[in-house]
Formats: sequence, structure tokens, C-alpha cells
Amino acid sequence: MTLGQVAPRKGFTISYVYDFGDDWRHKIQVEDIGAAEPGVTYPRCLTGKRAAPPEDCGGLWGYAELIEILADPAHPEFEDRLEWLGLAPDSADEFDPAEFSVAELNDMLAVLAEAPTH
Repeated sequence: MTLGQVAPRKGFTISYVYDFGDDWRHKIQVEDIGAAEPGVTYPRCLTGKRAAPPEDCGGLWGYAELIEILADPAHPEFEDRLEWLGLAPDSADEFDPAEFSVAELNDMLAVLAEAPTH
């Protein structure tokens, strides 16, 4: 189904659960519907904040724990979590939970929009 099929008008709200194990719950509200712009790939993100949590990090509580561990190099799980994230030792600052880039997200969405759906 498309978003237009499940939330066809301004004001419609849907709930979406991503990864039933981690149980990420999202509320999506249609704020406006405009005409498609020529040369623009859809879907696209207009705004956002904070980095996406890594896959299979344990949901909201696991993500909070990950951020806490990365902030404490003396934590007994610090090096294991860096390795799990694919980061080199002493590089915890490479994972910034506050970072967000609309341009990077839209680049990823454009690749997905071009992918075959069958």
C-alpha cells in the first residue's frame, strides 16, 4: 500500500511499527499534500532530528543504554559496543546521536525509490 492509500488527506494519522523485536513505534501525520515537483524524487524528507538508531540495538531502552555506554570509555562494555558498531577503538565520537542530515536521508530515499519493488 502507498501512504496515499492509508492516509489520503491532510490530518490523517497512521501508526507504524518497525522491527517487531525492537518495537520502534512511529506516528505519521499528513500535514499537507502538494503537487509533485518536476525533477524531484519521492518520497522525500523535509525535516528531522537525531540520528537513526543502529539496527537491532534493543529498541528504545537498548538505544538509550548504547548512548550511555558510548559516553563512558570506562564502561566494561565500551569496547564491545564500538566493535559492534564497526568503529575503531577511541572513536566513539564518530557515532553522534544528535546528528541528522536531510540531504543524506533524501539520497538514501532516492536510491530506494529507484529499486525494483518485485
